[in-house]
Amino acid sequence: MSRLLKALQNNVLVADGAMGTILYSEGLDTCPEAYNLTHPEKVEHIHRSYIEAGADVIQTNTYGANFEKLQPFGLEHKVKAIHQAAVAIAKRAARPDTFILGTVGGFRGVKQGELSLSAIQYHTEIQVDTLIESGVDGLLFETYYDLTELIRVITQTRQNYDIPIIAQLTASNTNYLRDGTEINDALQQIVAAGANVVGLNCHHGPHHMKHSFSHIALPDKAYLSCYPNASLLDLDQHTFKYSDNAQYFGDTAQQLIQEGVRLIGGCCGTTPEHIRHIKSSVKGLKPIQNKKVIPIDKKRETLAQNQHQLNLADRVRQKPTIIVELDTPKHLDTTKFFNNVKALDEANIDAVTLADNSLATVRISNIAAASLIKQRFDIEPLVHITCRDRNLIGLQSHLLGLSLLGIHEILAITGDPSKIGHLPGATNVYDVNSKGLTELALKFNKGINTDGDALKTTTQFNIAGGFDPHVRNIKAAVRKMETKIESGMSYFITQPVFSKEKIIEIYEATKHLNVPIFIGVMPITSYNNALFLHNEVPGIKMSEEILEQFKAVASDKEATYQLSISLCKSIIDTVHTYFNGLYLITPFERVDYSLELAAYSKSITQTHQEAIL
Repeated sequence: MSRLLKALQNNVLVADGAMGTILYSEGLDTCPEAYNLTHPEKVEHIHRSYIEAGADVIQTNTYGANFEKLQPFGLEHKVKAIHQAAVAIAKRAARPDTFILGTVGGFRGVKQGELSLSAIQYHTEIQVDTLIESGVDGLLFETYYDLTELIRVITQTRQNYDIPIIAQLTASNTNYLRDGTEINDALQQIVAAGANVVGLNCHHGPHHMKHSFSHIALPDKAYLSCYPNASLLDLDQHTFKYSDNAQYFGDTAQQLIQEGVRLIGGCCGTTPEHIRHIKSSVKGLKPIQNKKVIPIDKKRETLAQNQHQLNLADRVRQKPTIIVELDTPKHLDTTKFFNNVKALDEANIDAVTLADNSLATVRISNIAAASLIKQRFDIEPLVHITCRDRNLIGLQSHLLGLSLLGIHEILAITGDPSKIGHLPGATNVYDVNSKGLTELALKFNKGINTDGDALKTTTQFNIAGGFDPHVRNIKAAVRKMETKIESGMSYFITQPVFSKEKIIEIYEATKHLNVPIFIGVMPITSYNNALFLHNEVPGIKMSEEILEQFKAVASDKEATYQLSISLCKSIIDTVHTYFNGLYLITPFERVDYSLELAAYSKSITQTHQEAIL
């Protein structure tokens, strides 16, 4: 048995606190891990100050020292050197009885990245190998929001090494991880993967950590650890800071020991003063051997909502289905807009789709328009949601609001960047992409939010995705579609298509996929409109033949209208040969185009159905 695990058998050990908090307070203008190479004396001084405050265990200054996190600082080629230096510095600072943990931070935070588990494992192995080769007493995997990621790296490490592993999850909810797993269950899974000490760190201060640990059982084959933040974050004169609460922090440490914690330290905002109070507070305390666990109230209510009237994915599988897009106005005179909605409703269109500031241009909120449509008409609104304009807080609030209004059909899209719109200085958010937004909505459908806590009911979102067939390699676009299907999108809406050949190409490329596809058809209103769409709108191309046809009738509005309708009808003929879904994009509020084309679509599909019968 290792020296560290032997010490934990009968003792409470005190760990150190934050490294970055102190470095940032001294004016750090790079990543903390860079100081292992540029300012080793500062890092060593902080280690010594924690040891002098009473820390039995210190961690190397390597939390973010992986390829991905070092890359923005131009240090990705120095991963090994930074780890080797970190261990050497810790050893110089350590006393003979000090334990040194090699720290590895999680990759996947609240804002989900695109890095695969295999890539995460590759980068983590480099860190682990270097730390162990440099002579650490154990490994500390900390601040892991994603249980799957943590289990993966523990399992791989345990296969390669017999070294103490301390593994700590981070939860934004006191009882559940963001995927809805109870923290107690998650810790048991981590023990089964090979961790020797399991617990929580970061996000919560002592009060909420105490609440979490009241529901956590003592592991049979492992020990518990806890590294709370100093407090909740506060804003003081435009500067984020933590409360100066070292005495309170130490007093709460006693209560955490009574909940079974054997290794206790500090995370963000903690200083040597916090550790000094912890050491004083827990002096003489022995680890508990038994505890009464307070069960979590498992009334995770999932009050059933009435199934919404329209499920487009199911409907289009059964019969030809028409959806029509209307842009909300750029102004507050909505008379024409709602008259157009009324006309579509009376024509029995299956859904009206409402873009979300398309082309990064400000329009009336589509959620406000959808709400009024639900109140006034029978037609179902399909609301587009872009990731461009809202952070994770705003997106979730938006989804909850849509559910409250009884709006369940949504199109998840990443969104056109702000620079292409009329306010190019506006900020893009992109906390998640369309795939991440879909995963958020599906969590809500399960009755849990991103904290893993209960919504007390379930949402009923039916999620569409966008598909752009106007790419050089349509196979690559289909592979992207397949990842969207895996994320939970149940049907797709294409960019407008202007040729029969493109429709057939889409069919051949996607016929192996068991998802409905609405093919976009957009009438052209003039020769200038055709030139603009062809030359300036991303993702839209048309043939020289079509451009010449519109040029020939450029001065005749009626001839232009008839040409546009004729070309669209020809496209619709091909659409319904291969697909049930038709997506009509209304140009410039000209709902007359959409109504005539919808009537044509209904007539040919009705004729076809009657012929079958």
